[in-house]
Amino acid sequence: MRITCFIRYEIDPCQRAAFQTYAEAWGRIIPKCGGDLIGYFLPHEGTNNVAFGLIAFESLAAYEAYRARLKADPEGRENFAFAQAQRFILREERSFLENVA
Repeated sequence: MRITCFIRYEIDPCQRAAFQTYAEAWGRIIPKCGGDLIGYFLPHEGTNNVAFGLIAFESLAAYEAYRARLKADPEGRENFAFAQAQRFILREERSFLENVA
């Protein structure tokens, strides 16, 4: 069963550019580690502190294998450290959605 990991970020709107740098890095890292990146989305109009990321996987098992590869990946670890140091992500929520045929 194909699933999509839907990530909702509450971001510091004054650090939008830092979040964009973070998201662009995932564009290289996620596919390398086995995720099918649908995309990252920044606020454009309306609410200015919510961003989204969507990544698809063949199954929850595939997601778990991806997470293990991601944690071992030097560029992935560096991007996580960048986010922690800059503190532009205030909150992160993950939901796993089943694709509807």
